[in-house]
Parts: sequence; C-alpha cells; structure tokens
Amino acid sequence: MPTIFWIDERGRICRPHDSQFGTDTFAAVTHKRSEPYLEMIRQWARTGEGALDAEEARRLQPAISAESQLARAERALAWHLHQRGAEAAAKRHFERAGELAPQDWTIRRGSMPIVGANPFGPEFFELAAAGKPEYALEALTPTHDPELAAEAEESAS
Repeated sequence: MPTIFWIDERGRICRPHDSQFGTDTFAAVTHKRSEPYLEMIRQWARTGEGALDAEEARRLQPAISAESQLARAERALAWHLHQRGAEAAAKRHFERAGELAPQDWTIRRGSMPIVGANPFGPEFFELAAAGKPEYALEALTPTHDPELAAEAEESAS
C-alpha cells in the first residue's frame, strides 16, 4: 500500500502518512483516483496550501506502541536471517512480526515475496479482507470515488 508523506524543504513533515496513489493503475481495487491528490500536491508546491502546521501534523501521526516497535525489530531480524540463508529462522521471525502487528502492511505484505507468498495473490486478498490500516488523513483527502466503489460492488455480484 503506497504511503505518502509531505516533507517541506526544511525537512518538516507537513502531512503525515496517508494512503494515496500517483496513478490510477489500481483504482478499481482502491476506489481512489490519483488526480485529486496530484492536484493537492501541485497546489502545495505552488502556494503552500494543504500543508498542516507542526502541531496538527504531529497529532495525526499515530503513536508507535511497544508491540509495533517489537514487530519492526522482529522483521529486521527476519530480513537479516533471510539475507544469510537462515530461511527457517527468518520465517519464524517474519511470522512473529505479523502476529505482533497484524495491520502493519509494511511488515505483512512487504514480507510476502521474501517468504514465497504472492503479494498480489490469494495471501494478499486474505490480508486485505482482514482490513487495511486506516490513516487519519484519508478523511481529509478527497480521492475516494464512490462510482468506482459501486462499479466494483456491481461486478462482484
């Protein structure tokens, strides 16, 4: 899942992570169009409009729990083991990371190709059915397209 941050020329986060897309390649699945978001970025680049003040940007960034930090450490250890050919040990740590952070797509989906799962196959759709992470900015970013959602629902039935 693409995650986008806005960082200004001073290195300050002006908009924390948000799930948005630069193309409409997966619009039928995500029900989001890229153009409204791309126009927001253009407007920000031209005028600064759309940036959040430091306090609001900080408020919209989720706190990282100790469990999430441990999941990240487990994934890092798994990657290290994988690079050294210790596949059985790596797999155990990838699985443990996923158990600790079931909604963390960086950990769950990002690990799929490493453990032999298809990140666009059945394993991904199982993960997606369990729910995707919610980002606070999604409600403030007008990219959801109800027509795409209706078309997807219609074709599924």
